[in-house]
Amino acid sequence: MYRAKRTPAFNSPAAWAEVLGSYPPAPALEADATADVAIIGAGFAGLSAARRLTQLDPTVRITVLDALRVGEGSAGRNSGFMIDLPHDLASDDYAGAGDDAALSALNRQAIAFARDAAEDYAINPAFVDPAGKVNGAASPKGDAHNASYARHLATLGEPCEVLDATQMRALTGSPHYTSGLFTPGTLMLQPAGYVQGLAAGLRRDGVQIFERTPVTAFARDGQGWTVATPKGSLRAAKIILATNGHLESFGVAKGQLLQLFLYASMTPELDADRLKALGGAARWGVTPSDPMGTTMRRIDTAQGGNRIVTRTCASVRPDMQVSARDIARATAIQARKFAQRFPALRGTKMQHAWAGHLCLTLNGVAVAREIDRGVYSACVQNGLGTARGTLTGIAAAEAALGQTSAITEHFAAEPAPKPLPPQPFATWGANAYLRWKERRAGAE
Repeated sequence: MYRAKRTPAFNSPAAWAEVLGSYPPAPALEADATADVAIIGAGFAGLSAARRLTQLDPTVRITVLDALRVGEGSAGRNSGFMIDLPHDLASDDYAGAGDDAALSALNRQAIAFARDAAEDYAINPAFVDPAGKVNGAASPKGDAHNASYARHLATLGEPCEVLDATQMRALTGSPHYTSGLFTPGTLMLQPAGYVQGLAAGLRRDGVQIFERTPVTAFARDGQGWTVATPKGSLRAAKIILATNGHLESFGVAKGQLLQLFLYASMTPELDADRLKALGGAARWGVTPSDPMGTTMRRIDTAQGGNRIVTRTCASVRPDMQVSARDIARATAIQARKFAQRFPALRGTKMQHAWAGHLCLTLNGVAVAREIDRGVYSACVQNGLGTARGTLTGIAAAEAALGQTSAITEHFAAEPAPKPLPPQPFATWGANAYLRWKERRAGAE
């Protein structure tokens, strides 16, 4: 028996879903049902697992369960960057410490998988935009980080383009940036629109998806498993857990997972006067040269309105809940960062503010393996959920059907997560470290 200690819940809106408007209602599971494979979680990992299962064996009966609506969980709370290149968030300049060429190849498989899904399921092309991204710098230290990262990319044979302050202003409309480093391989998502499109395509192909159906437990039942929900149950031969940090809620990897929240805010739709004052391109994404800096993104009408997203601040919350105070603190900092970058828009009040749940391990590994007979985990994305979640979902689906690939071999070769220091010291230490990193990022 694996019993859930808690189920996913957020006390802030998923803005990416909110700006798209109404989403067709879907049922909750309110009866007893059967499937060949039960997937718990309808985010990047869970829906990618479902798609991969249908590719490998179209006859497999698949049922996906999610505690929330599709696009309202963590999949609708990220910045929408599906990044192909090394992106080590624990470093100063994103340069990885492992086999970066191999990781980039895997990330590109995730990007190809997403683009193929978008074509097969007729997902709005604006939701899956191969626009690339820019590392923005705003200080000599940031310029040095970008130069270091560019040298690292050169050793890998990866293309990049250095942008000066004039080019950065032409792109973003902001006088804040002193330089930028453009890399062409990033896929820019409207993340809620993408996962909702995945869900719609999977339903078309016969996959059952039940929303607002939290899983309270699952237990062995003969040769298979029975999954319990508040109003029904699902019996399946195999289970894929695509629950990211909530893996720990079921008692798996206890004391090994760092539950992290990142915070973001989004403007209301900018009117014609504000757009004229802003200038710049209609769509762009800027990650900071310092990984603990501020991510900015501009979207257009096709992606949910002419808006700017600001993401900065992080906190560790082992109970997987943030407070109104957490969000208020982050929103105040984001307002200041926004005004620094866009003085012409100073005073713009944010329409949406939210927190997104991530999960990390100390040694940066996923938990993508068979955790019990017939139960496969596609969890722990280490802050890279759009690409890593897609990959762990693919790996879990392939493992469940006895298939192997470069993706399954990668996760099978990863070591176990390192244990965290004892509580409360792990949380105290992590939050103190994050605050120090935020301050050190400065103008970035």
